[in-house]
Amino acid sequence: MTTEMQEIAITEDKPLLTGQADAKDAELAARILLDQGQEHSIETPHGVVHATLHGAGATRRPAILTVHDVGQDSKSCFSTLFKFEEMQEIVKNFTLIHIDTPGQEEGAAAYPAGYQYPSMETIAEMIPTVLQFFNIRTVIGVGVGAGAYILSKFTLANPDSVEGLVLINIDIQARGWIDWAAQKLSSVTSSLTEQILTHLFSQEEMSANTDLVQSHRDRISKASNLVNIELLWKNYNSRRDLNIDRNSTFKCPVMLVVGDQAPYEDAAVECNSKMDPTTTSFLKMADAGGQPQLTQPAKLTEAFKYFIQGMGYMASSCMTRLSRSRTTSLSSSYSMDGSRSRSRTLSQGSQGGQMPPSPSQTMEVSC
Repeated sequence: MTTEMQEIAITEDKPLLTGQADAKDAELAARILLDQGQEHSIETPHGVVHATLHGAGATRRPAILTVHDVGQDSKSCFSTLFKFEEMQEIVKNFTLIHIDTPGQEEGAAAYPAGYQYPSMETIAEMIPTVLQFFNIRTVIGVGVGAGAYILSKFTLANPDSVEGLVLINIDIQARGWIDWAAQKLSSVTSSLTEQILTHLFSQEEMSANTDLVQSHRDRISKASNLVNIELLWKNYNSRRDLNIDRNSTFKCPVMLVVGDQAPYEDAAVECNSKMDPTTTSFLKMADAGGQPQLTQPAKLTEAFKYFIQGMGYMASSCMTRLSRSRTTSLSSSYSMDGSRSRSRTLSQGSQGGQMPPSPSQTMEVSC
């Protein structure tokens, strides 16, 4: 009996079956394919939309659904954040779907002259078909700029499909006459690429001409689908007001994110003032420009983990070393506003507890 057990142990340590190596190679290839994502072109009632799926598809948890900004695609907007080391704890537990707005995906063919590009509302109406295609019931939306606006429109129209929203650089207001005139002047004096760059980045980032700014400049100016980018840019500038207030707003927890040097800082602050303070968190990132998901992935990952934990999808015991060590990096202090617990402030160097913010409280953060 002892000899037999010993033979089994030896077989496990030194496999003699020739097919085992092939099986391991196949598993490795499957993992690589999963990391790269499964790309799909999905036909919707309003046209074709490109989407990339990471993960197993339908699960009991909501999927994480992302929509990018103007001048970007899902890869250039979100790869840095979702490939960040500490984000992997979330990625491995959630299905991830990246949506590219029509004609914006890498390598997309240019639309012909006279093509009627869909409005922001129409793009939002494409999302239910995407979720149906992947058999997804509910999502946690993550949007940047134009993507944040599109996800907001989708959520207002489909409140039961969205369990949480992370809105980066959200601007809920339509352009006024002054903004319209300034845009017209800018279109005469600046190239399309430079117009979009001033939308994506702060003046400080533009003046410094950082590597990130330059990489976006090169990618946009040389894009084969530049005409498609221009169409999305024009439609975003023609957007309507979202018409939200504290009595008529999102039914799910929301985290608003903006850099303190971002072009849309004032717009995000204005949006926060119209939101329900019992379900909204406001993350204002210090020393961050227009693309915090690219320049501050560590801080945004931590905030995102607390947001998900507050929704009940990530137990505190599952938090990684980034959050467990935050007493030496980002410590939180809590304050009471009158008799109502409205504000939780997270700031560098302050001392306090480590309780995650629940979705029933507003977190005003400077980190």
